[in-house]
Amino acid sequence: MKSIKASLMFVGKQAGKAEEAIKFYTSLFPGSEIIDIQRYEAGEHEPEGSAKMIKFMINGTEFMALDSHLDHQFTFTPSMSLHVECESMSEIKKVFRSLAENGSELMPLDNYGFSQMFGWLNDRYGVSWQLNLSN
Repeated sequence: MKSIKASLMFVGKQAGKAEEAIKFYTSLFPGSEIIDIQRYEAGEHEPEGSAKMIKFMINGTEFMALDSHLDHQFTFTPSMSLHVECESMSEIKKVFRSLAENGSELMPLDNYGFSQMFGWLNDRYGVSWQLNLSN
């Protein structure tokens, strides 16, 4: 096996927002960058210029993302989320606040017993994130 990577497909009302979301995510975390963007061309089954495939890194972990304007019967769900271990209280608060803006908090930042500080949210694009303060 060569690798396993998470792939985020932006569908429905989020279709066409993959590049915007990835630029937002890579701006939040150190060690993050967009590696490559391939775009749909005229005549393909998706709108010209939308993201055919984006390869990117968040804190050294590689991911993929794409847009799909096709009629899918699914979207992002909290049952699959990105889990982030934060190193400081200021970091977890900053990242949580940024990701939660125009999104929805599933579990506000708090001490839930299993963690000194934990929060779970869906960001403005519908992607689910769990943030935990590392001990």
